[in-house]
Amino acid sequence: MDYKLLMNTAVLAGEIMLKSGAETYRVEDTMNHILHLASLHSAESFVVSTGIIATLSGGENKPITVVKRVNERETNLNRVYRVNSISRDLCEGRISLQEAWDQLNETQKQLQYRPWMVNIAMVGITASFTLLLGGNGWDVFGAAVVGALLAAFMYAAGRAELNSILKTTAAALAVAVGTLALRQFIWPALNTDLVIIGCIMPLVPGMAFTNALRDILYGDYTSGCARIMEAILIAAAVAVGVGCGISLFHWLGGVM
Repeated sequence: MDYKLLMNTAVLAGEIMLKSGAETYRVEDTMNHILHLASLHSAESFVVSTGIIATLSGGENKPITVVKRVNERETNLNRVYRVNSISRDLCEGRISLQEAWDQLNETQKQLQYRPWMVNIAMVGITASFTLLLGGNGWDVFGAAVVGALLAAFMYAAGRAELNSILKTTAAALAVAVGTLALRQFIWPALNTDLVIIGCIMPLVPGMAFTNALRDILYGDYTSGCARIMEAILIAAAVAVGVGCGISLFHWLGGVM
């Protein structure tokens, strides 16, 4: 067996899952299943929210250890499913190690949805949440307009490679200013509370918080606490952004 390829395959699988928002215990479990195909004395992986360490040793082979730093994180359950499926096929002998490596590389490069589809979904999410919160037709339409502004802003912020905290704060500020401007200049009867709440829902780190709790329940306290802290910071960034946006709009209104 090509132990280096096996190690690279396991690390790539873990990296894709960790970047896609998978729980730490799930990443370790997938990597361990792949590494144990080597049938060596020691095959271990250690995963935290920002990095991966994996090692293989035993027999006449020199130990192989890989450390991988992971800075990017998003929510992409399709990639998590794809990696789990590839790992299962590899461990059950349905595909070769080289085929698994090639499929993982393809999964990493695959673009599931085009940017315009993501932007349309963002508009639909903001409008749907506003309707769910009890908004009328005008409120839903206003949320769709502000949602389009949010989608354009998030796309631009992604191209500019802003960090998640700064991007979330600025996006929440844009939502607040856009909603208040819409009521001030176009629809005086717009329910700004419902529109703002509906439009910030895509920014709320619900899945990150849930995964953090699951990591803690599985005994991964370091990763769980780190993810909870990240979720709290993002939630605080949303609150700060909305508050600053409202204050900025009222200040500009007073000045003008």
